[in-house]
Amino acid sequence: MRRGASTFNIVSVALGLAFLYLPIAILVIYSFNASRLVAVWGGWSLAWYRALLTDTAMQQSAWISLRVAALSATFATVLGTFAAVALARMGRFRGRLLFSGMVYAPLVMPEVITGLSLLLLFVAINVERGFWTIVIAHTTLTLCFVTVIVQARLVGFDRSLEEAAMDLGCPPLKTFLTVTLPLIAPAIAAGWMLAFSLSLDDLVIASFTTGPGATTLPIRIYSAVRLGVKPEINAVCTIMIAVVALGTIAASLMTKLGAARRARAALAAQV
Repeated sequence: MRRGASTFNIVSVALGLAFLYLPIAILVIYSFNASRLVAVWGGWSLAWYRALLTDTAMQQSAWISLRVAALSATFATVLGTFAAVALARMGRFRGRLLFSGMVYAPLVMPEVITGLSLLLLFVAINVERGFWTIVIAHTTLTLCFVTVIVQARLVGFDRSLEEAAMDLGCPPLKTFLTVTLPLIAPAIAAGWMLAFSLSLDDLVIASFTTGPGATTLPIRIYSAVRLGVKPEINAVCTIMIAVVALGTIAASLMTKLGAARRARAALAAQV
């Protein structure tokens, strides 16, 4: 029974991984295809990566996407951390249910509804759509993810460390900055990485809130694919996959380093 169950588990995992990552692997391989026909293999080549160096429109869209992702991830991390602290440390304050509902709403709300709501908001207040409206929209989208990650870390936080610091005369703000913040830094970094990745990948909400001169990379790729898949698209998508993968690896390493640091601190406290 165990051998059969083990074989079934291995096959299930292999099929699941193939279903998830085989299309990505094929895309990456065909980004090095020498043929102009995306479905016909013509040998290995870096021609389409070199072609990107002269594609000004694609480079501009990539630069806009990186700036939007970095700014929205930073804003979402700051606001999400504050929201997580309020939900984890302030108890049942008046309006907590409404506040938590508003924070977590983008988690369950379809992106089409979120994008349309933001579009109507910007039109109602007569804000010209462009770079900053995309930043605001992506901050709204990713803030809830940062809140969930940081709140989960605060819930399992050993508050005796904060109490010890305050017993020694440390003010609450300084206690948060010198004790709490360094210990939850891996969760904050993980939240920033996730927010950055979500903003970099978003198409739906950006298409509602964009304006002239603020075409993000996903919108540029979608517009190009509608006219037919070009080999340059495979190269661009491969670069995006590499950026997201590096961000995920960096977040994982920071989480592991934070766990090791907390383990060492706990061991030192016991000694």
